[in-house]
Amino acid sequence: MEKTNIVKYKKNGDNFELLVNAEMAYEYVTGKRQDPLSVLEIEEVFKDARKGERQSEEKIRKAFGTTDIAKVSEFILKNSDVPITTEQRAKLLEEKRKQIIEIIARNAIDPRTNAPMPSLRVENAMKEAKVSIDPFKSANAQVEDVVKKLSVVLPIKFAVAKIEVTIPPEYSNRCYSILKQYGLKSEQWAPNGSMIAVVEFPAGMQTDFYLKIGNATQGKASTKQLQ
Repeated sequence: MEKTNIVKYKKNGDNFELLVNAEMAYEYVTGKRQDPLSVLEIEEVFKDARKGERQSEEKIRKAFGTTDIAKVSEFILKNSDVPITTEQRAKLLEEKRKQIIEIIARNAIDPRTNAPMPSLRVENAMKEAKVSIDPFKSANAQVEDVVKKLSVVLPIKFAVAKIEVTIPPEYSNRCYSILKQYGLKSEQWAPNGSMIAVVEFPAGMQTDFYLKIGNATQGKASTKQLQ
């Protein structure tokens, strides 16, 4: 049982504890494992796990509205600090930090130039602003707070790019999947057979979009930013 940890949750003055496999619990916290029961060493909710004292069904039902071990375990695991090693915590923090940077870079622009916000610029701003990351909170849930802190040292704004693309007839089939990938909103055909499409996607993805369309059409596509 050397790889076993105790996850603790308290409600209404009562203790609810789970015996979990340390590695599997880490996988659950990081989203790599979905089944809460697979994390448990013993499918029981304890009052005191070290002493082997089980919590009563009455108190479990009162606290969680059910005695279903899967539902109760899921709630406790998602609403408690799951014990992890220093190494695991550092790894989790780094993964979460990268996810947040990716989300911001994909959606943000510099409001002064309307240019996309490079990941490295976001990363450096996070260091300058001394932004702290919660390893147990989802990246999406932390983005808004991180952006507020970044705005002190970095002009930043979330925006959506709406672009009209004209593609010569010989490249329309090749480009269709790219347009779908980047949020194809409408399409029509010009008398000469060219495809005129409107796409809409997070503004931070503009550089990638222009690169893919340019490569697919050998630079013959024309684009226009729409308001």
